[in-house]
Amino acid sequence: MAADLSLIAVRGLPDVAPGDDLAGLILGAIEKAGDTLADGDVLVLAQKIVSKAEGRFVRLADITPSAEAEDYAAKVDKDPRHVELILRESNDVVRIAPGVLIVEHKLGIVMANAGIDRSNIAQDKDDERALLLPEDPDASAAKLRDTIAERTGAKVAVVIADSVGRAWRYGTTGLAIGCAGINPLVDQRGDTDLFGRVLEVTEPAIGDEIASAACLVMGEAAEGIPAVILRGFDFQARDVSAKVMVRAKNEDLFR
Repeated sequence: MAADLSLIAVRGLPDVAPGDDLAGLILGAIEKAGDTLADGDVLVLAQKIVSKAEGRFVRLADITPSAEAEDYAAKVDKDPRHVELILRESNDVVRIAPGVLIVEHKLGIVMANAGIDRSNIAQDKDDERALLLPEDPDASAAKLRDTIAERTGAKVAVVIADSVGRAWRYGTTGLAIGCAGINPLVDQRGDTDLFGRVLEVTEPAIGDEIASAACLVMGEAAEGIPAVILRGFDFQARDVSAKVMVRAKNEDLFR
């Protein structure tokens, strides 16, 4: 796929607010750094800045928990209002334990707390807010890709990344929840290995691998780098939804 890759941090982005021109902010920061986007670049964005620009904030004071949310909240020791938001954003509750609520998000992704976050968000102690995932991350990625092409002429791919935990493993890693201009799941079945053996199950999750690589640069705390350019990767430039990486429920052996 690539002999050498570069991961370039996009520094200097301000705290994004609802309605901000996200493409403009990113392009301005790249220009200020003396760089430009080029054909074949992959722009990887933290989900959080996309959600912020799209105004996906919810005031907890506006949330009235249902009886179901109150019941789950008592079992997992969470704010019932937060649990109510999680349930609203989910198709199904997969697992619960003290401090843990694993759900199937409306996007099909199995994750903790439906991806709802309260970190790295400006808060008022009397008006706490939570941030939801983008409603349609693929559409968000496509809009950014198209806007960048209109303003710069560069044909880039866009991947929206979030940090998630994994079954059987400690820690979090980057996951592609939306993409545009790239095939995130490459089918290599039928190809041969170094010794001529035919591959039977090999399907690299390119979207997730790109998201994880970019998260090494983004960090998880106060680094302030929510955008990364991945350069030098020879990807399949096709519009394929990130949902192709979500395993069908009837094939999920871990539930």
